[in-house]
Amino acid sequence: MSEKEDYLKSPDLLPIPHREKNISAVGFGFIWVGMAVVLAAFAIGGNGIQSLSLGWVVLATVIACVVLGFLMTMTGDIGVEHGISFPVYMRAPFGTIGTHIPSLVRAFVASCWFGLNTYFGATAMNAIFATLFNFDNWFICFLVFAVLQLVNTAMGIKSIERFADLAAPVIILISGWMYFTLSDQAIAQGREVWSWIESPVTGGAAVTAFMVVIMSNMGFWGTLTADMPTLSRFIKAPKNEKNWFKRNKGQIIGNVITYPITQTFMVIIGAVSYMAVSNYDPVVAIQGSASGISLGVLLLMIVFAQWSTNTTANVIPAATIFSNVLGPKMPFWAGVVVAGIIGIVVQPWSLFGIIIEVLLIVGGILASIVGILVADYYFLRKRRVNVPDLYEGEGQYKYMNGVNWAGIIAWVIGGIGATIFSNYSFIVGFVLGSASYYVLAKYWWFKKYEQAEIMDPSDEKYLGISVGRDWVIGERIEDEKELLNMSLAGKNVN
Repeated sequence: MSEKEDYLKSPDLLPIPHREKNISAVGFGFIWVGMAVVLAAFAIGGNGIQSLSLGWVVLATVIACVVLGFLMTMTGDIGVEHGISFPVYMRAPFGTIGTHIPSLVRAFVASCWFGLNTYFGATAMNAIFATLFNFDNWFICFLVFAVLQLVNTAMGIKSIERFADLAAPVIILISGWMYFTLSDQAIAQGREVWSWIESPVTGGAAVTAFMVVIMSNMGFWGTLTADMPTLSRFIKAPKNEKNWFKRNKGQIIGNVITYPITQTFMVIIGAVSYMAVSNYDPVVAIQGSASGISLGVLLLMIVFAQWSTNTTANVIPAATIFSNVLGPKMPFWAGVVVAGIIGIVVQPWSLFGIIIEVLLIVGGILASIVGILVADYYFLRKRRVNVPDLYEGEGQYKYMNGVNWAGIIAWVIGGIGATIFSNYSFIVGFVLGSASYYVLAKYWWFKKYEQAEIMDPSDEKYLGISVGRDWVIGERIEDEKELLNMSLAGKNVN
């Protein structure tokens, strides 16, 4: 095996077989409960009610989350159907080398989010220690909290699900307490929760404010929408199920139901927090409305929530991408460490003041990638993928020196458009990215570089779990042989 092929077949990037898909629908729902409790969600609510009533902010959030949840499930089918991660599939629309460019952008953003959420959790942890033990050093808490999360992630996806199972019920109960407590505090100041607006706007300004709430929500989770396959490949799904909705039932429960409900509730908490103490940061609000044990428990919820979010939505995607770039030289655990280092070096505490602006721009750039994925997977390949060639340096995805220029050009077009029209960034990025890629790939690039699954759209050759197939690549072949031998030996004994 050549060094290049060995790099493409890094063990951490091989397809996940059916027997290793161990996240249940309930487990995935719990993961979402933990993931949605983050600073950005609170910031969206706090910023939204500065121009709109809470009812309009909630409506905008629900619209954004349902649409985005459906898009997540669409891209997530790549992981469910074929068991492959985001950076591996990106070799199809971007090439075996070209995949690194957009993937590293996503990894860097994920690492920054890790740092930002770690800082948010560390402030809560520091408040706990200051209250209970008179210890006040947020930076030490930041470093300790970062290490705890990285170790948890390096232990694998099952360890993360177990943590989510523990954290989610606590988060749900305490979030309810926070809402009612902060609402009472706001009402005591004469601010009716569902009608108060700090600086009301009307007409075109109101429409713009409404769209900013939608795009902020979509921009925040646009990162995970792009690389949902990295997580969805571990979600349990039935074999030989060609019905898209039934096959993705586990995803749908989390992405289209649990995520919108949880995200909306967190946006509401951010809003009432702003009404209560003129700050959307719940850590500040909690410290102003609770004391003693109740304060410690509430702050612990914030810590748990950031932990749950970071491991699943940020560190796993980033580590997987770094592993894809460097191959066996960068095993998953080492990718976890790299993500953690980047998250610390960027000094996330300096990103607080520009979070909404960042969400709009970054969300649009990543939305372009989501559009390219949807166009490539559904409209061009029609869910059929020549998976073995994704791991071959000289296969059909080599294109021109490892780059699919149709993907690169479409990404640039979508990213520029999203940046120019930042108030509508996700929509602009998605539409321009998907449309330009479809045209460039279908009528230009794939004329030069024929794709086997497009020329011969065979279910039996190019579908995965829906025809009962586990893709077996490289080192997994030996694993499959060993399991078969063990099975045969067991039958002989019986």
